Amino acid sequence: MKYTAFNEIHKKLGGRLVPFAGFEMPVEYSGINDEHITVREKLGMFDVSHMGEIWVKGPQAKAFVQKVTSNDVNLLIPGKIQYSCFPNGKGGIVDDLLVYCYENSKYLLVVNASNTDKDYNWLVSQNSEGAIIENASDNISQVAVQGPLALKALQKLTDIDLSGIPYYTFVTGEFAGVKDVIVSATGYTGAGGFELYFYNDVATSIWEKIMIAGEEFGIKPIGLAARDTLRLEMGYCLYGNDINDSTSPLEAGLGWITKFTPGNDFIDRKVFEKQKAEGLKKSLVGFVMIDRGIPRQHYEVASASGEIIGEVTSGTMSPMLKQGIGMAYVNLPYSKTGKEIFIRIREKDIKARIVSLPFYKK
Repeated sequence: MKYTAFNEIHKKLGGRLVPFAGFEMPVEYSGINDEHITVREKLGMFDVSHMGEIWVKGPQAKAFVQKVTSNDVNLLIPGKIQYSCFPNGKGGIVDDLLVYCYENSKYLLVVNASNTDKDYNWLVSQNSEGAIIENASDNISQVAVQGPLALKALQKLTDIDLSGIPYYTFVTGEFAGVKDVIVSATGYTGAGGFELYFYNDVATSIWEKIMIAGEEFGIKPIGLAARDTLRLEMGYCLYGNDINDSTSPLEAGLGWITKFTPGNDFIDRKVFEKQKAEGLKKSLVGFVMIDRGIPRQHYEVASASGEIIGEVTSGTMSPMLKQGIGMAYVNLPYSKTGKEIFIRIREKDIKARIVSLPFYKK
């Protein structure tokens, strides 16, 4: 079991700790609904130090990152971030990730905690370009401060103009008295805010200073359970649920990060081009429950006639909508917005409707 630099803080704050992706992590503190609403209406802080950070450096860094990711690295300039995925050479996804561009010879790849070793080994196995690949995950801590009041709280701790950092860009500078902190206008909640990266030895100090700065705005520590309900309300994919080694980014609605631009010869490009030309057989959709029920992963999806047409990948009771919501892969003829489907819950078919994403609109 691994422990983040904040483990003792979580215990002192009464966090309920569980094993997650090889780490002992807080799943909740004050309760999922309370934490979820705090992030939507005020601000909350997540320990996301379990995420992986992999550097790619050297003269061949750009060519290598272009090859192993589905998005187009040519669109990046220093200070910009790109959401992307690693195709696995078989039409599936090794992982989804963020690509931070420092320069053409230096990129930071932020990957999912459960996949860090798998991703690193995959990158090393594909490295015919001779790029320098360094797994720095064990040395770096990360927090996500999310919510509409995040900017006001964090601005008290830095001279960096946080309002001048556009969405999906980053700067490196002094924060809370610590130099070379990565301040990134990203997050997986849809509530706005920032993600901060720094070395483990300053982690406790930064956490405490953020909590003090955010006190007047109602900041609370937030666990992984609310992180999941927040991302699901936005219709964001979670690796292991909605995408995996056997799902195509096109099926998952991630065509927007699968760029068929000239010269972008990434792994599996031809596979995905063929898939697009021939048409998809299934599609990831969002749905809301019409009748009462909470959908869960692996529940079957049925048509009105009782035919099995798909499977739920993620589901929950939305704290903001007070309604069951979920995502599912369904056969293409049933994937249109407004279509009525049925979620099989304990051998009963419960009515639901396909809707456009996100579920929660501010």
